[in-house]
Amino acid sequence: MTVTSDQLAIFSLALLALGLMAGAGALIAAELRRTRSGKVIDRAIQQVVTTPHDSKTSVDSTEELSTSAKPDIELPFHWLDSRIGRALVANEDRNLIDQCGLPSKRAQLVFLVTRIFLAFLLPFLAYVLWNAGHPQRTAVIVLAVAFVIGFMAPKWTLGRFAAKRRERVDQELPLFIDLLRLLQGVGLSLDQSLQIMASDFSHVLRVLGYELTFANNQYSRGRSREHSLQRLATLHKNENLRGLVSLLVQVDKHGGAVQEPLRIFSDRLREHRRSEMKEKIGKITVKMTAVMVTTLLPALVIVTAGPAFLAIFRSLGAAAK
Repeated sequence: MTVTSDQLAIFSLALLALGLMAGAGALIAAELRRTRSGKVIDRAIQQVVTTPHDSKTSVDSTEELSTSAKPDIELPFHWLDSRIGRALVANEDRNLIDQCGLPSKRAQLVFLVTRIFLAFLLPFLAYVLWNAGHPQRTAVIVLAVAFVIGFMAPKWTLGRFAAKRRERVDQELPLFIDLLRLLQGVGLSLDQSLQIMASDFSHVLRVLGYELTFANNQYSRGRSREHSLQRLATLHKNENLRGLVSLLVQVDKHGGAVQEPLRIFSDRLREHRRSEMKEKIGKITVKMTAVMVTTLLPALVIVTAGPAFLAIFRSLGAAAK
């Protein structure tokens, strides 16, 4: 019995659907077990706390425990730690979510649900709206493309938004250094300067101000300055920002004046940005050459050689008569 390519594609899609259904069944079963165990724990807590001589305080404490447990049951964050959750929301996806300024698990859970929903919704819409009247092989290809687009669209959206934030970091970095030099020049310490930049200049430094606020919160909770600035140094993959954070960590560890190193770093950064601008201008010049050849050169030929061609055509017409 020979198997055609259409039958093989249909069989592959059926196996994929069965695999997805099995994964969804495993998630649902895990959620049911978690809910059942949560109910058992709640009943055990109520039996321990509730006595014949209950007071209003014990009842209030039981309600408080059950209320605090509700968000964990309502939002299944444990899906992110399962095998399917780690496969659908990989470390690269979580880094993109952090780069977009959404470091909470709620954003990762929304990303997971959105990816699964679009992966099923787009093929369903393609099957309903486009399948009628087309060959089976073409329909299978369209369904596969719709599945891939639905699965990858959330990641593509996050990637574009994260790229914009990285560009914003490149634009904000010179201002960040100048403000730090200014605050250091008026006699403030490094910690005071970072706190003021995060609180008073967040409307100017939208990305770096947010990351600096996050780092200051970690520093106030007991982490060292090196560990609190680690996210700022590595998240946006900016070598200049990494060098600046390394400089700040060294100054925080060993002390000393920071104005002169910041001035040297600022001059080097401006020189680097100037060389990048020259490179971009050189590329634009090459691109504009092709544009000028295709648009300006025909118009120039018409303006300059047009009267000569008209005169030649008139002479040939008079000679023919």
